[in-house]
Amino acid sequence: MSTSPACPVCSLENTYPDGDNYICADCAHEWPIQAAAAADDHDERIIKDANGNVLADGDAVVLIKDLKVKGSSTTLKMGSKVKSIRLVAGDHEVDCKMDAGNFMLKACYLKKV
Repeated sequence: MSTSPACPVCSLENTYPDGDNYICADCAHEWPIQAAAAADDHDERIIKDANGNVLADGDAVVLIKDLKVKGSSTTLKMGSKVKSIRLVAGDHEVDCKMDAGNFMLKACYLKKV
């Protein structure tokens, strides 16, 4: 399997290194290898709360809306404070521990304290 990145233009993975560049065999796009390596280093997502504040691991947040827990009769109440959050990849960006258990929450329902 090739270790070359997918083409940034056509998104196909039929690429190969040639000297100091990667070349896409499908669309003939060329880009420097150093630029691809730099893009991999800065691949972190910035996660923001409902007010646009940037969240980080260990932050404390408050729920801005009542949230029903899927598959349960539990409801997480608005105003509940969550301490020491952990950011993760995926649809639900915030992993946290509350009195009702461990939950994965979307950042759009949280406000940084």
